[in-house]
Amino acid sequence: MLKPAFLYEVLKDHGIDFSLGVPDSLLKYYCSYAFDQGSRIIAANEGTAIGIASGYHLATGKIPMVYMQNSGFGNIVNPLTSLIDPEVYSIPMLLMIGWRGQPGKKDEPQHVKQGRTMEAQLKALELPYVVLSADEITAKDQVEEAIHSIQKTSGPFVLLVPPNTFEEYKLRSESSSPYTLKREEALKLISEQLDNSDIVVSTTGKTSRELFELRAEKGQGHQRDFLTVGSMGHASQIALGIALEKPERKVFCIDGDGAMIMHMGSLAVIGELSPKNYKHILINNGAHESVGGQPTAGFVTDFGKIAEACGYKKTIRVSTKEALEKELPDFISHKGPVMLEVMTKTGSRKDLGRPTIAPKDNKKDFMKFLSEGEF
Repeated sequence: MLKPAFLYEVLKDHGIDFSLGVPDSLLKYYCSYAFDQGSRIIAANEGTAIGIASGYHLATGKIPMVYMQNSGFGNIVNPLTSLIDPEVYSIPMLLMIGWRGQPGKKDEPQHVKQGRTMEAQLKALELPYVVLSADEITAKDQVEEAIHSIQKTSGPFVLLVPPNTFEEYKLRSESSSPYTLKREEALKLISEQLDNSDIVVSTTGKTSRELFELRAEKGQGHQRDFLTVGSMGHASQIALGIALEKPERKVFCIDGDGAMIMHMGSLAVIGELSPKNYKHILINNGAHESVGGQPTAGFVTDFGKIAEACGYKKTIRVSTKEALEKELPDFISHKGPVMLEVMTKTGSRKDLGRPTIAPKDNKKDFMKFLSEGEF
């Protein structure tokens, strides 16, 4: 397997010492190493990472690197073709993309199509690429090939990274959290306060996984919850579409800080439309926990003020079990849109599983629940 330190030094030897992006589970060991070496810019989303990297090149003349999971590849298509492309501003850039859903590798349903079509998408966009090898000598040659291409075209080049490429590396500079409440504890308290007719849309990552297991533990079934297993950052808008069409039902969006930051403009649309039945719960642990634990800007962002500026009727912020229990009734009964921000620490059970129902079956049961009210 490829040592993160080895690739980092090879890139540095070729003048690439600036990297940023959105963390990915396949790249987490490299990203963690780079973070410990000082590359600490975690972008809001993949497209904005391209923008920051472009600004860096314009200011320095040097080649930047942007890393991401291929599930976020769609976020960069616009800046790829209308900003850094050799036919537009011709900005040189190295892209490191984790190849989730690689054909022949077992993966989650939300990664299969993206993985199967990944190479075809790169070819359609005329992006030169190599599949990064886990062998050091080969990987070094591939980096040299990438640098040569970037210098020749003054455009982007992609290192496509399959699963199990990098050797394990543990992030050393993990930020400490001042909070003691666990996300799963918060979800348990919240779920216990919901009525049988209430609708839930949960964000991607461990939030949906924990909610799924909490429901299973109580024997409640999963029809009340739309588990947004992919589409990071879009759960709030899925919930908004439902809230507008089901005004007589309370709709709860259980969001995450990384997801909210990724598409924060969604708050403005929620505030503008102001559905009275919209209840926005933000579980803020200040980290991209599912993909390596790199910090988000969650702990330095006042989401409450932003939401209120966008038109939310009320925002509440809690950081303890006692405060959550006290504020939940008012939050649930208050005219929406309203936001409850729950400050938590990182961490989850080692035996935390994944939803055992297929996304299409979740959708089918959920739509029946929406039409019938409860069952």
